[in-house]
Amino acid sequence: MKLKRFMVLLAAFTLVISITACGSKSNNNSAAPSGNAGAKNAATEPAGGGGELKPEDGAQLTVWESKEERVFTDEIAKKFTEKYGVPVKIEEISPADQVTKLSQDGPSGLAADVVIFPHDSLGRAANAGLLLPNDTFAEETKKNNTELSINAVTYDGTLYGYPRAAETYALYYNKSLVKEAPKSFDDVIAFGKTFTDKSKNKYAIMWETGNMYFNYPFIATTGGYIYGDNGTNKDDIGINNEGAIESLKTYVKLKEILPVKSGDINPDIKRSLFNAGDVAMDINGPWELGGYKKALGDKLGLVPLPSIDGKPAISASGIKGWYVNSFTQYPNAAKLFAEFASNKDAQLLLNEKVGSVPTNKEALESDQIKNDPYVSAFAEQTKNSQPMPSIPEMGNVWNAVNAALPEIWDNNKDPKQAMDKAATQIKDLNNGAGE
Repeated sequence: MKLKRFMVLLAAFTLVISITACGSKSNNNSAAPSGNAGAKNAATEPAGGGGELKPEDGAQLTVWESKEERVFTDEIAKKFTEKYGVPVKIEEISPADQVTKLSQDGPSGLAADVVIFPHDSLGRAANAGLLLPNDTFAEETKKNNTELSINAVTYDGTLYGYPRAAETYALYYNKSLVKEAPKSFDDVIAFGKTFTDKSKNKYAIMWETGNMYFNYPFIATTGGYIYGDNGTNKDDIGINNEGAIESLKTYVKLKEILPVKSGDINPDIKRSLFNAGDVAMDINGPWELGGYKKALGDKLGLVPLPSIDGKPAISASGIKGWYVNSFTQYPNAAKLFAEFASNKDAQLLLNEKVGSVPTNKEALESDQIKNDPYVSAFAEQTKNSQPMPSIPEMGNVWNAVNAALPEIWDNNKDPKQAMDKAATQIKDLNNGAGE
């Protein structure tokens, strides 16, 4: 990792020398964004932890944010400017696209100073030398946030992120159809036998049966996992171990009450059926909360996932965090913003604006969170969730498992055979096949 980062910085420094030799006037314009200058700043900035951090003279920041959560960042940026006198420009970029865009635009100085993305892209970004470590605020970040979130924004022993929200999924249900929220998936199946009627397009429960993210409980709850050693060991693949196959038995049993091909279930179809009362329960994330509350009102219920074999269902989780671009011209100001926009007050503001689940421990204990039945249900499920691995090899997992699940669901493939095949594909890719 250090070698790759050195090569990136060396390339940027070489470009600075080249431009200077040409005598370009634009190179002397310090107000213009310059990733090359930023790289030099980042490389020479001492490790944090000592003294009060102050923004650089004349600092100005650009921040990338999603369209959906910009309402929060508009307000937190205004507060930041009032406190530190640093203007902040916000650009709408999907978090899923930010690492790719940062790798393209970072070295040329066109990227944002502060970015946000889900933690499973962290390894790719860190390996490419695109991020500055969270050093100055490391101690308070670790102290104030959940262990799960800290682990998620840490890569190869280095804390990079400033966690701001946790995302996982739970069980939405329609109270007018389900009188008592199920405690186990066996309860779900028992209810389904009285409710599901394919001829009327009515189903007891629905979720994306071909998507590994939503089906992780049927892999992990009784001992399966993606990569061993807390998601860091690419050579230890656990999607086909004895525990995973045990959990998949429940996945197979659920086919009886959801006789629908996996390819025929997508978010739009599921949302429409749930809002119309034709689906009684839905496994989904907080991003659907606003729409479901509007559609069902007081009839909407939300609880943690039902248990599997008597064990709390383990869901997959993602941690959204701020990260500082290693090519920023203003590393001090950028770090201050990342910390300011992820502290307790900021996370409660984010919850107020978009219904997110905090990672800040004090925020999680606040009345604002505890008194919200929906957010508190997600927060409770988060306690039984596992962050997706953040190593670069995580990118080799999705297609393999997302192909195996439909084989089991649609074609009655033996779970062990299907997952063995997926594990072999992942192992081959991890070892360089296809490169």
